[in-house]
Amino acid sequence: MKKFDVLRKCEVFRSLDDKQLREVEKMCESTEFEAGAIICKQGCKEEKLYVIENGTVGIILEVGPLAQRQVQAVADFEAFGWSSMLDPYVCTATVKALEKTKALAFDGKELSSLCVSKPEIGCRTSRGIARVVATRLRQAYAQLLGVTSQV
Repeated sequence: MKKFDVLRKCEVFRSLDDKQLREVEKMCESTEFEAGAIICKQGCKEEKLYVIENGTVGIILEVGPLAQRQVQAVADFEAFGWSSMLDPYVCTATVKALEKTKALAFDGKELSSLCVSKPEIGCRTSRGIARVVATRLRQAYAQLLGVTSQV
């Protein structure tokens, strides 16, 4: 699938018009991860925002030295690595490829710099990131309610 088509289906870039999306498309590069690969590590610096073209990754919280819990999965046309765009640029969770995954990778700081160089694109992209974060937060609340209601 073409980069443009993948980005068009991603929530982060959905509000961009075709001309704006073409500009953003120039900023990403294709990458692949084998099943089991750790893409981002909780607590470490994050530099890339990813949009999955094909595959699935798990969002994993490390709750202790030997305790991990997958709290969400991200699949085709969804984004992860939003910490790369927000100071202090530190991963809030570990991301692991659950299967072979193809993705488009953006330099997070370069993408967020659009807020200054191309404000309309930057603003729309930032709002898209906010929608992704809000959705993940709602999903986490739902999971937490499910866990606490069983106690």
